[in-house]
Amino acid sequence: MGAGATALGLSGFSSLHAAPKERREYPKGKAEHCIFIWLGGGAAHIDTWDPKRLGDPVKKLAGSAYPAIKTAIPGVQVCEHLKHTADVLDRFILLRTVNHTIIDEHSAATNFVHTGRKPTGTIAYPSIGSLVAHQKGSAGSGIPPYVLIGYPNLMRGPGFLGAKHGYVYLTDTEKGPAGLTRPPYVTTARQSDRERLLEQLRTGYRARNPYDKTIAEYDDAVGASLNLAKGDFMQAFQLSAEPTTLRQKFGDEFGQRCLLARRLVQTGVRFVEVSFNLNFINGTGWDTHNQGQKNQHILIQQLDQALAMLVLDLEKNRLLDKTLVVVASEFGRPPEFDGGGGRGHWGKSFTIALAGGGLKLGQAIGETDELGKLPVKQPLSVPDAHATIHCALGINPARLLYDGDRPVPITDMGEPAAQAFA
Repeated sequence: MGAGATALGLSGFSSLHAAPKERREYPKGKAEHCIFIWLGGGAAHIDTWDPKRLGDPVKKLAGSAYPAIKTAIPGVQVCEHLKHTADVLDRFILLRTVNHTIIDEHSAATNFVHTGRKPTGTIAYPSIGSLVAHQKGSAGSGIPPYVLIGYPNLMRGPGFLGAKHGYVYLTDTEKGPAGLTRPPYVTTARQSDRERLLEQLRTGYRARNPYDKTIAEYDDAVGASLNLAKGDFMQAFQLSAEPTTLRQKFGDEFGQRCLLARRLVQTGVRFVEVSFNLNFINGTGWDTHNQGQKNQHILIQQLDQALAMLVLDLEKNRLLDKTLVVVASEFGRPPEFDGGGGRGHWGKSFTIALAGGGLKLGQAIGETDELGKLPVKQPLSVPDAHATIHCALGINPARLLYDGDRPVPITDMGEPAAQAFA
């Protein structure tokens, strides 16, 4: 997002040394938007982006579950079920040595990959989506800077940045955010009456509580939601406006989420997280313990279809250079198979894929050992991965933000991968 800091340990150290780092020259990319694809559950890097020797779950022979294939990057292979993405991999960078030492448990690791820090009990750290929203701001009136397509939780939230930099979320790609859709029985006149009454209540309550930050933030969120419901934002959810042939090329529900992400970027949304959490496909999603491994290839194929199409569609719409696509997970999987033929959790080495964003594409950065268990060349911490993403978006990863009067750098001493920048 290196290891996160404890409340009185490295995080204090980071603050002491952040000012000179903040003044340093960092690579400055030209991306204006980020589509962050989240493979919740822990996608197996050796079965996707970093294939190794072929293993056998029946014989318990450690290794990749599928044969590797060539890609558009000479000398770089991926698993056979990423065949469409393989053809456009020259639009990608594979960060193959991302690692962390967080306990290999979903909640803790998900929080770490989203915030780049361990929880401390004294600071509520913001997610990368909220940080981008805070730094880049809205690209237009009535357009939220941060949208989550998936289920909401605190790990994606704004932390000490406040509710203004939180997300708008939805789970239905056709209808959009449920709270922004007016019920059919509420006429325009009735809605106007409600808003006038609400405005009187809001104004009076803020006047009686002029110094309450929480109330002010909540009231700002109410005002923003009213603007979202009226503006161009809701038109992004009219997927039926897209050609049927294009929608079919994107595939099923996850693909439609990716298509919606492009439409949201076109409206001006800065950061879109797209969750691929359709666990019903194989019973476990990307958390491929035991029998979950059996149909993992179906998940990979759906990712492949939608991701390759998203990159080509962004390119066709002249959005790829200014849109950074990130494919991430909370950890990878070990090369060994468990008793049921699946895999456990593995945070000591995994891959984060980047595409577009005006980066120096067509390369794999870092190298893992013969079974993908440990980095052997250029290990990248999670804060390093975060710093790379922020720099691609023109954000200084060492810039100081403040939780009250306590300085907190945007990343926990993260260093961007220099090769990613021309």
